[in-house]
Amino acid sequence: MEEGVRATEKTAEEVPVRIPCIPYRTGDSPERLAAICARGDSASAAIRASVSTVLEAVRTWGDAAVVEYTEQFDHVRLSPEEFRVPMGVCEQALEELEPTLAEALCAAHENIRRFHEHHRPASWTVDDGDGVVLGKRYAPVAAAGLYVPGGTAPLFSSVLMSVVPAKVARVPRIALCTPPSSAGLPAPATLAACALAGVDEVYRIGGIQAIAAMAYGTGTIAPVDVIAGPGNAFVQEAKRQLAGTVGIDMVAGPSEIVVIADETANPAWIAADLLSQAEHGSGAEASVAIVTSEGLGERIATEVDTQVRLLPRSAMAEKALNAYGTIFVVPDLQTACELANRIAPEHVELHTADPWALVDSIRCAGAIFIGENSPEPVGDYYAGTNHILPTGRAARFASSVGVDTFLRATSLVAYTGQRLAKTAAHIVTLAEGEGLSAHARAAAIRVKHT
Repeated sequence: MEEGVRATEKTAEEVPVRIPCIPYRTGDSPERLAAICARGDSASAAIRASVSTVLEAVRTWGDAAVVEYTEQFDHVRLSPEEFRVPMGVCEQALEELEPTLAEALCAAHENIRRFHEHHRPASWTVDDGDGVVLGKRYAPVAAAGLYVPGGTAPLFSSVLMSVVPAKVARVPRIALCTPPSSAGLPAPATLAACALAGVDEVYRIGGIQAIAAMAYGTGTIAPVDVIAGPGNAFVQEAKRQLAGTVGIDMVAGPSEIVVIADETANPAWIAADLLSQAEHGSGAEASVAIVTSEGLGERIATEVDTQVRLLPRSAMAEKALNAYGTIFVVPDLQTACELANRIAPEHVELHTADPWALVDSIRCAGAIFIGENSPEPVGDYYAGTNHILPTGRAARFASSVGVDTFLRATSLVAYTGQRLAKTAAHIVTLAEGEGLSAHARAAAIRVKHT
């Protein structure tokens, strides 16, 4: 193990992390489960008020407000002319990227592009008889605004996950905002990913002010039609408040994982996967295992305690584990699936003898990782599926970012006089039944003159 990692290990005297093993049967409502499920509740009043203040300031004052809030929150003073990062800077970052990282980034980009090409829906029409044509046309939005956090880690992978589906959707203009570092520019790997993915406009603006600038527009930044991408509680609340002014992908919260496992599973692997989510840094991540025996649960708990000591970000992981890390012990795998659906998590992993037998029983999940050789980071970085996923039980009704996030579906209706003559009486009856006489007349007047 590298020396830098060893330096972060805990001493033996420190209190170990011991995530609880809790028995669960159908219908139970343990407090720990309630806490996990409540993580997706709305933002606090203080966050809502702060976000509202910044949104209104940017809407009213435009670039001037963005300048002030960037200095206040990111401690960087920029003029409006400096918001946009020249594309040459992004291309240089790609050229100077460490070769092995550049190679991995290019391979991931190709996988993500290839997967999302399959996701692009085709417009269609159908002949409905009497010369009538009905259909659906899919067309891209005119402009997409994407957000990539800087925060506790430069999430350059989120550049690919947001930009690639917008490119596959053929969005004409793609703008991306990401916060500057103290040196004034975003992380080099983030800029490199922007160049690789083909972003049209890159802005070194973060937080609420970035979301507001993309939604309302400023003197420097043109408004967009859809905003997508991960972010902290303030960014997500900004998206929530702006939904309707612009389209949004979702309101997402801290990351979460549920691992369903039977006695064939490897406890060390499960512990590693649980920690992959706990290390994100908000302290509200939920790492949950659902197992079919208490013995397996105890072995996983021991492995978590052992492995968390080795993490450079161990303090962040421990905070999340102490708050929400849980092992539920269930009588059978069907109960495990039922509990997973109740949690409706961002990620579900299936570590069982026959994982495919459970897939159809998992109805509420952002993504399902099938089999012990499909750890969640495979989806985070490389497989090609999108890692911008619903959290906080939103997987009951929401889906990942994808090509359709950036498309509009328009219904096509081409009636004929022949069909209208046959159906006008029904249309008139329905309209008059709702008391909408002008609707009725719009159909009836045509029949009278055919």
